[in-house]
Amino acid sequence: MQRQGTVRAPLSRIVDPHQKVNYTICGWIITIISYLVVIFTLPLSAFFCLKVVQEYERAVIFRLGRLKHGGARGPGIFFIIPCIESFKKIDLRVVSFDVPPQEILSKDSVTVSVDAVIYFRISNATVSVINVEDAARSTKLLAQTTLRNFLGTRTLAEMLSSRDAISMQMQAALDEATDPWGVKVERVEIKDVRLPIQLQRAMAAEAEAARAAGAKIIAAEGEQLASKALADAADVVCDELFRPPLTHLLYVVSFYVFSFFQIATSPCAIQLRYLQTLNSISSEKNNTIIFPFPTELIAKFIQSAAA
Repeated sequence: MQRQGTVRAPLSRIVDPHQKVNYTICGWIITIISYLVVIFTLPLSAFFCLKVVQEYERAVIFRLGRLKHGGARGPGIFFIIPCIESFKKIDLRVVSFDVPPQEILSKDSVTVSVDAVIYFRISNATVSVINVEDAARSTKLLAQTTLRNFLGTRTLAEMLSSRDAISMQMQAALDEATDPWGVKVERVEIKDVRLPIQLQRAMAAEAEAARAAGAKIIAAEGEQLASKALADAADVVCDELFRPPLTHLLYVVSFYVFSFFQIATSPCAIQLRYLQTLNSISSEKNNTIIFPFPTELIAKFIQSAAA
């Protein structure tokens, strides 16, 4: 059985490029006549017989429709016989291909649009000509299907966090599948993973809610510790050093329920909390209007609620 996420390799060989060709008697007669024509029409025939390929090219020669023994020619000058021989130039340079965006359903049922870049080159000019009609086009089509097959077995989190590993696995699978075509896949890169707008908004809202919840928990824990420390400090101040008359509580900015009950156990803690609130207000560069309010009224409300 085929493993999930792998690509089935094409046929290993269609034509063996190293197989020796045996021509018929008619083929030998036509070949000899062509050689004689070339010799008798020199130097005019040299313009039709001499061909040149660049450093990055190779020429695959066919004689009477059969692959000529010796493999691809080049770079430089090579010789062909008109009428009985033809050749095809193959470019060996690296070709980059943008895989069109593919709509993929991930393993966790999320629809994403993924596009990638494939870099490949022709490693064997002879095999790329005789074993496949169009090696470049076949490689591009195979890259699209491989991208869909691989990412269809991954979750959205794996697509976003393991791009390098997925790219390496795709490269190995494509390289193995295209080797019988004479193609070498140099590199595979995933360009972008596009999420639907609704999913982006949902993920942003989830992340914002998680951060807000964490901030509230941290603030609550800090307020709990601060209220306990403030109550202890108020006891020390009231017993030993400072016994001021009850003043007016002007304005309370942050007053939590838990800290309220903690502070209510010590009367002086309210005074310290009041001074701390004024300090926090004055540290900010803003215009704040403070209205005095007698704390005796708050104390009466607290006593009536306790009763």
